Amino acid sequence: MHFPKSRKQEKSLQIPKENKKKSDSNRRTRRGKLISVGYLFPSAAGVLLFFVLPFLIVIYYSVVDNPISNQFVFFDNYVMVFQNAAFRQAAKNTMMFSLVAVPLAVVLSLFLAMMLESKILFKSQFRTFFLSPMMVPIASIVLIWQVLFHYNGMINEVLGTFQIDRIDWLNSNYAQVVIVILFLWKNLGYNMILFMSALSSISKDILEVAVLESATPFQIFWHIKLRYMSSTILFVTIMSLINSFKVFREIYLLKGEYPYDTMYMLQHFMNNTFSRLDYQKMSAAAIMMAIVMVIIIGILFLTENYFGKDVEG
Repeated sequence: MHFPKSRKQEKSLQIPKENKKKSDSNRRTRRGKLISVGYLFPSAAGVLLFFVLPFLIVIYYSVVDNPISNQFVFFDNYVMVFQNAAFRQAAKNTMMFSLVAVPLAVVLSLFLAMMLESKILFKSQFRTFFLSPMMVPIASIVLIWQVLFHYNGMINEVLGTFQIDRIDWLNSNYAQVVIVILFLWKNLGYNMILFMSALSSISKDILEVAVLESATPFQIFWHIKLRYMSSTILFVTIMSLINSFKVFREIYLLKGEYPYDTMYMLQHFMNNTFSRLDYQKMSAAAIMMAIVMVIIIGILFLTENYFGKDVEG
């Protein structure tokens, strides 16, 4: 005879099934975590080996007297670097260049993106003109600038037609102006594309409502477009700041290790100290430069978070 199962028996049969499901779920979760760790391990190992470990070594070198005796001197290397006239000159030039070039790169590229957003003639040709520097090798760019700004170059020839005296652009106080122009010419196109992408992502409904509410073009730009592009402005500013430190390549190809005073950047100082194997001075300068960069980028993040928090999501 078949007797119906009691409730206790049914519960006792269900418990093993539930435990089995939980164990299978836990097993799949553990397997997924192991697979994720396996995929991430090469990248994490590369970051630790090529970025974190060298940075820790640089910090160590900055607080010892030399790599042989390894005597800790703490902040003596930093004081020595800060008192170095070449370092102060390089820091001043780099700061002045970044203060001028980075805001110009952001504002001009945003202006170009706004202009290309409107209906103008030869829009595609105009966009191609500003993107073409991204495809030109650095050596070719330097050659073009040497032809343009040499003492007997094209710019002075044009100035001569207006009875203006020749200017030694690369060996005078105008040298940094030349580098700013080179930096803008090389980076405006990339920044412009980023801003054009941000402008196209703004909801058309919001802009139409603003027009219906009789908002002026300036109000639409200031209160809507600029607010919705805050994250892109932050990214473009950070990238422009990083690229402003990379301008050393062009200056080095133009004028070598020791250019005119106004073109002598922090990268020149560190490159020259490295060539003299003065690791302590170079490491201290690199740490000071990294601290300043972290502070600046932190301020930019806080600013973007303050002005863009109401449009997130």
